[in-house]
Amino acid sequence: MAFVTDRKRAAGLGSTKSGTEQHWHMQVTSVILLVLVPLFLIAFGPVVGEDFAAVQAQFARPFPALVTAAMLVVGLNHFRHGVQVLIEDYAQGTTRHVLIIAMIAVSYGAMLTGLYALARMAL
Repeated sequence: MAFVTDRKRAAGLGSTKSGTEQHWHMQVTSVILLVLVPLFLIAFGPVVGEDFAAVQAQFARPFPALVTAAMLVVGLNHFRHGVQVLIEDYAQGTTRHVLIIAMIAVSYGAMLTGLYALARMAL
């Protein structure tokens, strides 16, 4: 019989030893997104509904291209960590591991696809 107090069980960073780091990452990316989302809307808003040539001309400029690239990277990274926390909370066993790996692959795949499309338009 182990005599472990509640405080002793709670000491550390949680059962996975990474809760604080993940929470801090989500907080930091949330603050970055607070700045990036309005900038992205300013950069992307004028070309909504325009033809491909107008969109290509807009993203050939450095400011819209850089803001969009930063939005893709930070936004999808924030998404990846958020979905990982969700999966960790509601799935168990092998399903949890498979879903986490699948969502990491999906988020990095979407990030790569978006950056490739942006580079094709910008160059």
